[in-house]
Order: sequence, then structure tokens, then C-alpha cells
Amino acid sequence: MSRVGGKPISVPGTVKVSVEGRQVMVKGPLGELTMSVPEGITASLEDETLTAQRRNDSKTLKSLHGLTRSLLANAVTGVSEGFKKELDVIGIGYRAESDSGTLTLSLGYSHSIEFPLPEGIKVNVEQTNKPIQNYVTSMVVEGVDKCQVGQVAANIRALRPPDPYKGKGIRYSDERIRLKVGKKGA
Repeated sequence: MSRVGGKPISVPGTVKVSVEGRQVMVKGPLGELTMSVPEGITASLEDETLTAQRRNDSKTLKSLHGLTRSLLANAVTGVSEGFKKELDVIGIGYRAESDSGTLTLSLGYSHSIEFPLPEGIKVNVEQTNKPIQNYVTSMVVEGVDKCQVGQVAANIRALRPPDPYKGKGIRYSDERIRLKVGKKGA
């Protein structure tokens, strides 16, 4: 039996879960998510507890069992608490501004970058003084869907990845960059 797949998911009182065939709809105070369960896996709700069971012990169903349970648990957590990723924009003249549905970034290119935000994703931008450098702008990407929040944060980071020599660029807040030594240090 799968160790992850066998764990029950406790559903908070503020979250409503409905299972209709292979569709699981999770509704909470922050939003609503719909997930389809793979063929051979069944989801059931009993006494505020959501569980995932597999039909047999085939190799593909064993691998999908734990994945499905994790995705259901992330849906329940997302609609009740939400997910967030923190990014730092580091560099002189590097700026970020968030309008309704659009993130405008100045990252040292000849033009500013307009990054359209998908439905259900918010980005909060604030100027901070972190101990890394004085030129840091913090961004927090928030949303209900964990996969979507992580993908949007990765797409924003890919616009200007951290430079290995000076450390300028966009990085996750908890990411550590090992700086290379320049020509004079060799």
C-alpha cells in the first residue's frame, strides 16, 4: 500500500468538498478548484475526511495513488489557506510594479517587460531594505492553485535569472547564489 496515498485528508469546516464520479470540486473561502481523478482511482468523502483508493495494485495505479492524494490535499489547503512564493528583484535600476492583471518589470533591458498575470494569481510588490543589498524589491506571488503559483513564479524568475558574478536578477527569497570569482581573483 502507498504510504502517501493511504493517508486520509482532513477537510476543515470552512471547506466544502463534493465528489461526482471522477470530478472532485473543492470550494473554500479563498476560491474554488475542480480536479479530475485518474481512471482506476476513486475519491470518497466520509465524516469530513477525504480519501483516495486505487482499484488494484498495478504499477501505474500505485504511482498515481500517492500523486492523486497529494493533489487533493493541495486543493483543500489552497482554498482554505492559499499558497505563496516570495521573489526578490536585486539590482540598481531593477524595478517591479503590479497593476490589475499585469506585472511591469524593468530589468536592465532596453524596454520594460509587461507580464500578464493569469486568472486567480495576485502579485504584491514592495520596496524593502534586506541585508543582501540596498536595491531589493520583494514580490509575493499568491494564489489558490499550488502548481499555478509555482509556475508563475518560475516564469517571472526566468525573465532575468541571477547573475553568477554580481548576483543581480530575480531570485527566490530563500535561494542562495554562490558567486563566482572574476578575472582578477584567478
